[in-house]
Amino acid sequence: MPPVPPDDELLDAVDLIRTKRDGGELPTDAIERLMRAYVGGGFAEEQMAALLMAIVWRGMTGAELAVWTDTMIASGTRIDLRGLGRPTVDKHSTGGVGDKVSLVLVPLVAVFGAVVPQMSGRGLGHTGGTLDKMDAIAGWRSDLSPDEVLAVLDEVGCVITAASAEIVPADRRLYALRDITATVESIPLVVSSIMSKKIAEGTGSLLLDVKVGTGAFMTELERARTLAATMVDVGAAHGVRTAAMLTAMDTPIGSAVGNALEVAEALDVLDGGGPADLRELVVAEATAMLGLAGIDGDPAAALDDGRARLRFEAMVEAQGGDLGPGLPSGRLLGTVRADRSGFVRRLEARAAGMASFHLGAGRSRPGDAVSMTAGVVCRAKPGDEVAAGEPVLELWGDDPGRLGMAEAAVVGAIEIGDGPPIVPPAVLERIGC
Repeated sequence: MPPVPPDDELLDAVDLIRTKRDGGELPTDAIERLMRAYVGGGFAEEQMAALLMAIVWRGMTGAELAVWTDTMIASGTRIDLRGLGRPTVDKHSTGGVGDKVSLVLVPLVAVFGAVVPQMSGRGLGHTGGTLDKMDAIAGWRSDLSPDEVLAVLDEVGCVITAASAEIVPADRRLYALRDITATVESIPLVVSSIMSKKIAEGTGSLLLDVKVGTGAFMTELERARTLAATMVDVGAAHGVRTAAMLTAMDTPIGSAVGNALEVAEALDVLDGGGPADLRELVVAEATAMLGLAGIDGDPAAALDDGRARLRFEAMVEAQGGDLGPGLPSGRLLGTVRADRSGFVRRLEARAAGMASFHLGAGRSRPGDAVSMTAGVVCRAKPGDEVAAGEPVLELWGDDPGRLGMAEAAVVGAIEIGDGPPIVPPAVLERIGC
């Protein structure tokens, strides 16, 4: 995308900001010009920040969102997976606490002949990133070039990798700016960010996992529903067969929260075991992905007979990783115990995520180092019966100096009552499945 001369764009910038500020619709050619200018350095950061804030307040029409997404895609290269000769399907999660689903899901779906090009990110705040978790595996690489991605997909059928710098460079700049200007939450900006990358990666079908609850980016069901439906529409408009699931995120997924801890739990599921709620969600999403790709298969059987585990190992090896040395392990720094006997009625996902963050598993700024061993293990979850003094949470890490902040994060996060609660299903709603 050739840069537009700065002087040309600066003449229009204030008018564009004012138009959106006052609730107007940005013309198609103006969106195309401003995105080219922004990527080329001709639209000032301060002006883009003002425009983003105007979008937060005023939103975008469907036409504006379509053009905004198209111009983001056009800012970089697109991967062509058609030469692989197999159905392609990917999954995106909006992020949750203990969300290690992709680690199991990607190789599981590939078992049945689908190509799964999973481009993932790193975590910020209380939710962990898939790449951070995979970094716990010795030697594993996420920085694959587009050619290396294609080679791994051809050989193994699946990959978990970071998006290359050539894929939607406009989003890299926009997201960094949104992160420091309180403009992350806008639904049109979220949609364009997610969908531009997924469309550019070349997948033919896509499942969206939109988390809903106290530990999620979207805490309200109606907003999550709007986000999911908008992304499904954008995917369909770009020829990507797209569906969405709204999934519960009031309680951590599985038992482990933290990088190496979550990899270990994912391996348990790949071996046919693991927490029931995690396995349930994996099987539901794998079934949906196979349906989108037009493939019949029994995901539960592939977990139980070891095929998914073998495919995961092949993927790790193809990306330079080695499971032989095992995963890094930390120390048990503290335990949060039940203050009475009864049933666990509430265990707040966000609090568990913040405890893991304070123990060192997360980052507050892009580029910060994270601990592979830090995290939280849930020894009891809503619906489980406990006796007074029994462990509910274990706090793991390698820095005892962080324990106090982690303990403070979970104060009031656990509720124990006389009777068991009604535990919602993992999948709350389906859109387009």
